[in-house]
Amino acid sequence: MLKLSSCNVTDQRQALAQCRFLAPPAPFSFRWRTPVVVSCSPSSRPNLSPLQVVLSGQQQAGMELVESGSGSLADRLRLGSLTEDGLSYKEKFIVRCYEVGINKTATVETIANLLQEVGCNHAQSVGYSTDGFATTRTMRKLHLIWVTARMHIEIYKYPAWSDVIEIETWCQSEGRIGTRRDWILKDFGTGEVIGRATSKWVMMNQDTRRLQKVSDDVREEYLVFCPRELRLAFPEENNNSLKKIAKLDDSFQYSRLGLMPRRADLDMNQHVNNVTYIGWVLESMPQEIIDTHELQTITLDYRRECQQDDVVDSLTSPEQVEGTEKVSAIHGTNGSAAAREDKQDCRQFLHLLRLSSDGQEINRGRTEWRKKPAR
Repeated sequence: MLKLSSCNVTDQRQALAQCRFLAPPAPFSFRWRTPVVVSCSPSSRPNLSPLQVVLSGQQQAGMELVESGSGSLADRLRLGSLTEDGLSYKEKFIVRCYEVGINKTATVETIANLLQEVGCNHAQSVGYSTDGFATTRTMRKLHLIWVTARMHIEIYKYPAWSDVIEIETWCQSEGRIGTRRDWILKDFGTGEVIGRATSKWVMMNQDTRRLQKVSDDVREEYLVFCPRELRLAFPEENNNSLKKIAKLDDSFQYSRLGLMPRRADLDMNQHVNNVTYIGWVLESMPQEIIDTHELQTITLDYRRECQQDDVVDSLTSPEQVEGTEKVSAIHGTNGSAAAREDKQDCRQFLHLLRLSSDGQEINRGRTEWRKKPAR
């Protein structure tokens, strides 16, 4: 572990640059891949702008954890914690260079991975097992796991390389069917809501790979960590997260055939991670759309598991745009969206992932694309 004490301003800036972070010179917890603590005397602290500062009351608590040695090492280094009421969880992330695409902004896969990360960190923070995705004691005893049934992500503004974003997440019961997890994404520097997401999860028996209803015992174990009143990332009626996805027939216009999972695509539950499907869906998008538009909304319905030996076809066709109202700005509670764009600037597509061998449906999806902003 590297420790710098009583350093001058120049030395501190060089040390922070090496670590690829800009932050106040106090020994509080950072979300670093390699544990590094930078400490300087108060008189040598540089005058940093708000966008360079990643500091809050939560992080001050993190400093106390580091000093006291309480909690796990990951807990002490993580820039996240439960909110004051204990019913949701917030975490900050710095967008890394390997998480951005050709536009120097975070890819949708990066966003989806961060949603998954903050969801798992939320589960760990309330005491759930690290052996699976938010499994309770009863679930582990019965060999039950959570699997994604539906994912809906809306991105209003993509964060760029080195931007700091804050993600808040919470979960709620969906009765006997499963559970729901929502997210709000904000630019930490400005407080602007830059995205929202929601997902539905169902229980599966890890041994038989069959779906199972949520028992009262399991519900009681996680309901204590859920908001008492219904809280939705998409509170609007008839919002796009509820819209059904029609199955794409054989009249598809674009395809990418013979996609195969890599070993790295498998998650701790021994099936292809749900973020991998997003990449497969985008593989069959026409290049002219990729060149001129950026992904605004993606909705995926997960129909069956995909295993390591499966070969997958990705199929895509345009979908008729309904109406002229599209999301480009945020107003209201929870980032409630209301804006208009010319409908010719927005394109919609239907997607299907299926097994190459027998055509069984793996995943169906819908994407919406807006014109890329002027750079």
